[in-house]
Amino acid sequence: MADTEPALRAEDDRLDRLRLIRSANIGPIGYAQLLARFGTPAAALDAIPRLAARGGGRVPRIADAAGVADEIRAVERLGARYLFRGQGLYPRLLGELEDAPPALIVRGKLTLLDRPAIAIVGARNASAAACRFARQLAHELAGEGMLVVSGLARGIDTAAHVGSLGFGTAGVIASGIDIAFPPENAELQEQIARDGLLIAEQPPGREPLARHFPSRNRIIAGMAQGRVVVEAAPRSGSLITARLANEAGREVMAVPGSPLDPRAQGCNLLIREGATLVQSAADVIEAIRPLDGRIVAQGALGYDGPPTDHDASESERRIVTSLLGPVPVSIDEIIRQADMPPAIVQTVLLELELAGRLDRHAGGRVSIIV
Repeated sequence: MADTEPALRAEDDRLDRLRLIRSANIGPIGYAQLLARFGTPAAALDAIPRLAARGGGRVPRIADAAGVADEIRAVERLGARYLFRGQGLYPRLLGELEDAPPALIVRGKLTLLDRPAIAIVGARNASAAACRFARQLAHELAGEGMLVVSGLARGIDTAAHVGSLGFGTAGVIASGIDIAFPPENAELQEQIARDGLLIAEQPPGREPLARHFPSRNRIIAGMAQGRVVVEAAPRSGSLITARLANEAGREVMAVPGSPLDPRAQGCNLLIREGATLVQSAADVIEAIRPLDGRIVAQGALGYDGPPTDHDASESERRIVTSLLGPVPVSIDEIIRQADMPPAIVQTVLLELELAGRLDRHAGGRVSIIV
């Protein structure tokens, strides 16, 4: 019986972690703060009703153990497994981000996660020349021992995966790991799951929704030491996530294009703003090599520590809440104006989030839900 106890404890811990992740009003930051404060997912689950009540809201829906157990069995039937933040094979660079996914669902060759990663992304309606360049670039980088990461979208993403397939490619999808999107990439997605690495944040059976794609993009940017953009419109998702990568201390690179082609305007704009100009795989390797081993995401925590073990007082809650409004404001600014220890402010924000009264935004900003 003693031999089975560690395995049973590990199973219980996995179940509790997933229940915490799948519960309402708990995002990646709240998840990390709850674990930091209470130590175990089981203790965090027990504390949710009390914290939500202090935040002035109703107790959020806590994920049912039976439903989560069904999800675990579905993942296992698909030949996939979970990677939890802070444990085992979870991608190290991704784990440095403030909003890193608490859990990933993966299929394929996990040894690929040991390689330095480079993201290649760009326009879905890319030109034939750009797709050819992306395919060749990915092929050469994978041949140099790098993991090419992209999002399995049409255009540049597809070209990058095709070029690196069999050498080292990772596809990050916005759906459950059993859902192919776009449908025409179903065979490619299965090839990546077999010969590369397929990564999903959403549970099995979840269709891709618009809000899932920014979440997918942060995984692509977070896993990689650098990001190469090949054709992108000025307001495209590729440019937005490239700037997020830059804020996280990662190298942003872009392939220049003709000023007469609207699809090249975004890349040319990135270069004008300081992105590294890329014309070959050698340019990419030269740009990221100095960063090896010393990438630290800027503002990865966004606060000076986890929520305090001591509860905030009612007057402290009133002060912090009064500083919040519908317009997002940085947590650092709230700490400055409240003139309180960061941990106290974080405690109040966590209570408000669990109560369903707080929205978290990119860049460590928060707003009250009115």
